[in-house]
This record gives sequence, C-alpha cells and structure tokens, in this order.
Amino acid sequence: MEQLKVLDFTWGLAGPLVTKYLADYGATVVRIESAVRPCGTRVSPPFLNGITGVDRAGYFAFYNANKYSFSLDLNHPKAKPVVRKLVDWADVVVESYSPGTMEKWGLGYEELSLLRPDLVMLRTSSQGQDGPHSTYSSFGIPLVGLAGFSHITGWPDRSCLPLPSAYSDLVTPRFAAAALLAALDYRRRTGEGQCIDCSQLEASLHFLTPVILDYTFNNREAQRTGNAHVASCPHGAYRCLGENAWCAIAVFDDRQWHALCDICDPGWLGDSRFKTLLRRKKHETELNCALEEWTARRTPEEVVARLQSSAVPASVIENARDLYVDPQLGGEKGFWFLEHPVLGRYPHLGQPSQLSRLPARGRRPSPCLGQHTEPICTQMLGMSDNDFLELYRAGVFF
Repeated sequence: MEQLKVLDFTWGLAGPLVTKYLADYGATVVRIESAVRPCGTRVSPPFLNGITGVDRAGYFAFYNANKYSFSLDLNHPKAKPVVRKLVDWADVVVESYSPGTMEKWGLGYEELSLLRPDLVMLRTSSQGQDGPHSTYSSFGIPLVGLAGFSHITGWPDRSCLPLPSAYSDLVTPRFAAAALLAALDYRRRTGEGQCIDCSQLEASLHFLTPVILDYTFNNREAQRTGNAHVASCPHGAYRCLGENAWCAIAVFDDRQWHALCDICDPGWLGDSRFKTLLRRKKHETELNCALEEWTARRTPEEVVARLQSSAVPASVIENARDLYVDPQLGGEKGFWFLEHPVLGRYPHLGQPSQLSRLPARGRRPSPCLGQHTEPICTQMLGMSDNDFLELYRAGVFF
C-alpha cells in the first residue's frame, strides 16, 4: 500500500472517504482542490471556536487526514498539462463529480487511459455514469430519500423523516474501496487498468435488502415503526435517571426475556399479555411503559450493568462527550492525536479495522488548502522553480 499513488478529484463525503482508507494505510494521496470552489466540507460546520475558514472545519479535518492538498484551477487553459503530469505519476484516479464533469475538462477515463493504459479509475456519483437519471444533481439527504430510507424512518403515526446524515455517502465507500482493491489486484496480475463505476444509490439499496425482499416476495410494503423491531420485544430506547439519560434494550429470545423479567419484575412472566413474542408485540406499548418505569429510577450505567450481567443486550446511549471518554475508545486505541497548523492538536477517529502487518495510523493532519502544491510540482513532478513560478503567476494554482 505504501507504494500506491492516488490522484484524488473528489468532493463531499463519499469520494474523500474512499481515498481516506487508502491514505490511512499508507498510500500517497494527492487531493486536487481549488479556492475558486472549495469542497463543501471545508465550508461546513463545526468550525474551531465557531470561526469559519477553509482550514478550520472539523468535517474536512476528519475525511482528509494523511492526504496532500494540491490547489489547481481546472478551468484554467494551462491546467491540463499539469494534470497530465499528475496522471502520469499516479496509479489510481478517483473522482466523485457529477457525470460529464471530468469529460468537460478532458479528463474522462477514455482520454486518461490513452496516457496510462494501466490506470485504475474509480468514479462514484449519485446514480452512476449512465442511465436516464445519471445527470441528476443530488447529495446525501435527497439520495437517502430516493433510496427509500426516509419512507421507513420515523414513527407510525407521523410523517417520514430523513436520516440525520448523508447515509449513502457513508456506506458507498465500503463497496467502492473493495472494488478498487480488486481492480488493483487485477492490474498486478495482468498489467491492465480499468474503470469502476460506483452508484451511490445502488450501493445504499443493499442496506434495505430485507425491505425489498419482503415486497418482491410477499407484496408487503414496509412502514415506519419507530424503535420497534418485528422479531424483538421489548426493543427500544428507554429514559433513565439523570438529565437526558437513556439506555437501549433489545430482547430477541425467551432466555433473554426471562432474564429481563428476573431483574426488572418477575411478575411479567405470569402476565398473559407478555407470555409470547406475538403477545408482547400486541401489547408493546404497555410493556415499554412498564420497562421505562423501572429504568427511569436508575442511571443508564446501572441498568446496563445489571442487564449485561445476565447477558441481556443493553447499552448506554452515549453522546459525543461520552464517546470521547469511553474507556473502550479512549486514548490511542480509538483516536489519533494530530497536530494541525490551524486547528492545533486534535483527536482524530482512527480506523476500526487494524491489520497486524499494515496498521492504519495518523501520519499527518488534514492539509490546509493548497499546502503541498509547490513541493509536489518541484519535487514529485520534477518541475523547475521557474516553470512553477510562471504557472503560479498565471493563476493556475488557485
């Protein structure tokens, strides 16, 4: 992985997260940016101390650690020769613009592959590179609705809700990175490159497989169910003792149900309303109220400790502060502490998968906009100082 060279034309979340995987495991990733139109994550909160700035955004800081930033105005007539040098350097090109954008700049796969027949190119967009809707503009929240998630999110007696994040942007990179590694393995064995077209809509649909199968096989359309689960009861979030304190509990089998009753109220075992899963589902509201009467008198930690001691699935519902001090995640295990020229020292979430022979690590913080343009030109691409200055004065590196 340390020998892999990646040219990163990505935007938003999905594309940068793909290249972040590669960077965290040692690949050299050069991200092409421009002050003319900085990435949305550079201009989105949270900002350090609430002060806006393209180098002060926490969102960007997370998705772009371990990368280099190269500032380039791709619309400038003198930019294309610079891009050709970068493509000649790279093993992989990743882009996440709307279909047709790279072609407008003369950077589509057909043209780039003429320069580098062994080039691997990954293209991820909302609905893929072709088809009647491929050119529709979209972002995470609208795409979540188009994929069907919003229809089943919320409470049965209320309107549908969007997910609180760009879910499609967060699941797509798992598919895209796996496809990219497969293409690199194919190139290693054959010497041939290829283009990968990854639709964020289609990647997201895989996480609705049970819902889609239930409709296609049983003609049954999923509805909003709040915190309920068709095969579990009780199943939900329950108020606990303390300010905005909650726990999550899920009971899936008779052993767990009996253990829950032994801890909370043995009388539930003899209650005809709760004898079986089907009857508990029928009287779910009453059971949830009774369970919350018990949890509301105890802290989340006490509830979880007692239930977990009997192997009943339960967890404290943590907020961001709780996660930061969680003993399971704390210190170097869950966070990398990086030193940024503007943000200062900050905790960065590490990778959840650790390879024994190639551990992911935080080698450098996210770059400031255009921070590495000059050294990449003069050292990596072999450009003379005079040539760099001429292009700089012409406004190419902006």
